[in-house]
Amino acid sequence: MSDGVQDNTRTIEKTVVTDFADRMSYGGYLDLGTLLSAQRPLSDPEHHDELLFIIQHQTTELWLKLVLHELAAACRLLREDRLAPALKCVARVKHIQKTLTEQWSVLATLTPAEYAQFRGVLGSASGFQSAQYRAVEFTLGNKNAGMLRVFADDAPALALVTAALEAPSLYDEFLRLLARSGYAVPAGILERDVTTAWTFVPELVPLFAQIYADPEKHWTAYEACEELVDLEDNFQLWRFRHLKTIERIIGFKTGTGGSSGVPFLQRALQLTFFPELFAVRTEIG
Repeated sequence: MSDGVQDNTRTIEKTVVTDFADRMSYGGYLDLGTLLSAQRPLSDPEHHDELLFIIQHQTTELWLKLVLHELAAACRLLREDRLAPALKCVARVKHIQKTLTEQWSVLATLTPAEYAQFRGVLGSASGFQSAQYRAVEFTLGNKNAGMLRVFADDAPALALVTAALEAPSLYDEFLRLLARSGYAVPAGILERDVTTAWTFVPELVPLFAQIYADPEKHWTAYEACEELVDLEDNFQLWRFRHLKTIERIIGFKTGTGGSSGVPFLQRALQLTFFPELFAVRTEIG
């Protein structure tokens, strides 16, 4: 205190580490030198809003990396009949999905006039070419071998997406676990070609109806079904928010990657991961 004026400075405690000559620092652990130098706007002169556009997509890719990490663990745990820890991984993915959906509101502050001033520097670059996003879709069951062509010139991306195409999806692993647990999963499902997209199997609906008819008896399976429904619901909300953000910024222009833009994204809303878990709701009660 001096003349009745309070010193508004926080004293650094003596135990706080300030010498990092031979210690791990925050920036060193996170490799912030690399991370924070990865934002390189191409507009000339640099447009103020291009940094927003880059960071929006880079942070999305970081979250997608974690989503893939968690889904891979969930699939492994399901193969090991460890449903509870697998659902913990799914729960984490659900929280990441909410973050990804909410961050569209940041990009939505970009007006059409602002985006038009640097859109040209993107060339043919488009989120359609995100290998991690495609791997997430494949891991959840929306597989399309034709998509591999997009990554033909990027060996690591091609390897990532190919691995996701050839591996059983999260739903495949869940249904296999149910079969091992004594549920009457049709044999054809257990032997199906996992490189193909999942399509609706009406024979599965009675099985899920049995589970939903007596939640207490089938609690673990019932809980897992609802977690998967949450996962798909969140994914569809993300897709919808993506669509509306793009519509807000570019209207009905074609996409930079050559797609029809908003109409293309609208068709994605018709894709489903776990159709039987929604169909069974018509049968309940």
